[in-house]
Amino acid sequence: MDLTKWLTAAVEKNADWAKTFGPYEPHPALAVDDTRFAAAFETFTERIKDNYPFFHPRYAGQMLKPPHPAAVVGYTTAMLINPNNHALDGGPATAAMEREVVQQLATMFGYDTHLGHLTTSGTIANLEALFVARELHPGRGVAYSTEAHYTHGRMCGVLGVEGFPVPTDDLGRMDMDALEELLRGGQVGTVVLTTGTTGLGAIEPVHEALALRERYGVRIHVDGAYGGFFTLLAGADGPEGLPAEPWRAVAQADSIVVDPHKHGLQPYGCGAVLFRDPEVGRFYLHDSPYTYFTSEELHLGEISLECSRAGAAAAALWLTFQLLPPTRDGLGQVLAAGRRAALRWAELIEGSEYLELFQTPELDIVGYFPVTPELTLSRIDAVSNRILQEGMTDSQDPVFLSTLRVGADRFTSRHPKITADADGARILRSVLMKPESETYVEQLHQRLEQLARS
Repeated sequence: MDLTKWLTAAVEKNADWAKTFGPYEPHPALAVDDTRFAAAFETFTERIKDNYPFFHPRYAGQMLKPPHPAAVVGYTTAMLINPNNHALDGGPATAAMEREVVQQLATMFGYDTHLGHLTTSGTIANLEALFVARELHPGRGVAYSTEAHYTHGRMCGVLGVEGFPVPTDDLGRMDMDALEELLRGGQVGTVVLTTGTTGLGAIEPVHEALALRERYGVRIHVDGAYGGFFTLLAGADGPEGLPAEPWRAVAQADSIVVDPHKHGLQPYGCGAVLFRDPEVGRFYLHDSPYTYFTSEELHLGEISLECSRAGAAAAALWLTFQLLPPTRDGLGQVLAAGRRAALRWAELIEGSEYLELFQTPELDIVGYFPVTPELTLSRIDAVSNRILQEGMTDSQDPVFLSTLRVGADRFTSRHPKITADADGARILRSVLMKPESETYVEQLHQRLEQLARS
């Protein structure tokens, strides 16, 4: 795509549409001449350079990458109008687009019926799911694994419900025996399963948790904010294929969260929450006599805790899905490239003298640590930090990473030769969510080996 061409077209199309309403006089209070703007823009563009190159495969740190050009064009085109998807009269076109993309997400997860909408983030999406859970199970708490995103504990505090962290196995997945022991006490009304933890991308056993739902009468909420789109690779052929069981079980979960602003190629903020039972909409009911008056049809604001939401986010996702739909042959090919990159790097690390794989990647996150003469957690922690700092500050050949702190028990259970002389250690962590990583991973590996042996 020629981004300049289509952004110019976005401005022109908006101007053509605006002309259909007749001329009017722009107010001088808003006037800014090009000379003044040029000075401000020059300062702005210099300051915005203070960023890491999220677009480049040498950036293999956090869950960050630019949106697809189609999303940029879709967002910009709608943003020039600035619709608000709270009420239908605030954004008729983008509200319709939101319903269509949410239906595509529901189909992707296997929901036959659904109620859902876009949100500004996975945090807000999870808050909404737990809000509904609280209304359905008043006085009962929420269980989530110790590797779940911290948002669940925090949102339990916001909602005034008790949170119950559940231990994990040595792969970082919720321990089902520990969960069942907790459920026997009757204090838990909702269990959160994560399909793709944000630490190392572990996929928790949703299929096993469903049996406990029937036994103990709890709700199952799936947090797929990071990994949800990987359902497109469930049962696929080739190395990128994932075990089907947990992903097929997602279709039976009571609620699901996914973030299109991660693997859905969207700009921030674009999350989504979906409920399997549309009847939960009754918990959102409220009256706004000055807002919901242009249509008898349900307004998106009537099924959302948020009020104002950018219609441009729905427009961007809609246009992207026209070109790269959430199917295995569409968006699935983008995720497949990242997963193959992670598996390839894992192979390279396993053959390295200088790096050691922490655990085999389940999605597209690779965890690894330097091989050190002293096989201790303190030494691994120190060298991991040195590699991170040297790699990210090298002006000639930088590489951008992140670290993950792993507790001593988990570390030594997976790597018993390591001496636990500290309560944990940082390991190196790389998120390969850009498809370009697939052809760049050998260069990443060589650079990390250079840093590890220096």
